[in-house]
Order: sequence, then C-alpha cells, then structure tokens
Amino acid sequence: MSRIGRLPVAIPNGVTVTVSETNVVNVKGPKGELTQNMSTKMNIAIEDNTLVVSRPSDVKEHRALHGLTRSLINNMIIGVTEGYQKTLELVGVGYRAQLKGSKITLNLGYSHPVEIDAVAGIEFILPDANKIIVKGIDKQLVGAVAADIRTWRKPEPYKGKGIRYSDEVVRRKEGKTGK
Repeated sequence: MSRIGRLPVAIPNGVTVTVSETNVVNVKGPKGELTQNMSTKMNIAIEDNTLVVSRPSDVKEHRALHGLTRSLINNMIIGVTEGYQKTLELVGVGYRAQLKGSKITLNLGYSHPVEIDAVAGIEFILPDANKIIVKGIDKQLVGAVAADIRTWRKPEPYKGKGIRYSDEVVRRKEGKTGK
C-alpha cells in the first residue's frame, strides 16, 4: 500500500471539493478555484470532511497513480487556502528588477532589459530591487514561472552571479591561479 496514497486528505472549513464521475476534481476556497483531471483508474471518495483515494488493484500503474493523485489533490487544497510562493534573488553588480503593472523588467547584464509578463493566476511582488516573489494558488504554475525567470541568468560557480532561489546553495569553484 502506498504510504502517501493511503493518507486521507482533510478538507478544511471554507473549502468545497467536488468530484465528477470522470474524476474531474474541482476545489474552491477563499483564494480561488482549481480544477484538474485525475486518472479514471483511481477511486476518489469524499467521506465526512476527508477525501480518500484508493486504487482498484496492485498493478504497477495503479500503485504509481495512487500517491500521485492524493498529492495533487492535497496541493490543490493547500493552494486555495494558503497559496504558494517562490522567492528569487538577483546576485550581481547592476542586476535588478522593476515592477511595471503586472510585468517585471530585469536588468541582467545583457544589452537590453528582459521583460516577463505575469501569467494568469500569478502575482509578482518585489520587496526590493534584488528580490522577486512569485505568488499563486497553483503549485506547478508558481514553480514553472520561477524556473522560467531563473533560466535568464542561472547562477555561475566562479563569482556566484545570477538568479537563484532564496534557499539555493551555489557551489563555488576556485578560479585560475596565475603564474
């Protein structure tokens, strides 16, 4: 039995979860609404204030989908109640970000500024010129947007310059030794 899949998902107050016959899960909460198609091979049932995911057999595919389905539904419930955020730091001389409406403009040492538009459901917050906070209710979308911003200038190992996650550790290399 899947250790993650067998755990029931608690449905907090103020959150409504509906599951259709084709396993389309709709979660509505104080921060918004999320909908996702789950595999029809999983059995999803709502009992009292908990949601239980079970699998019909011990086939390898069913075992793989069991924990995945439960985790996706749990992430949706956390997203509509608390939300998700990723913090990015810009490290380097002259590297900075500016917020213009829902769009951020990055100066990253290129000959031109890089402009990134906010995707629907994503909000950018800039506490200062060297920090970007990406917020949203969809965990996958928040991570994808943060990763997309990071690809513009990944941290390099010699000086540590670039865009990094706030909890990321950049392994530094020793430079050339001149003789």
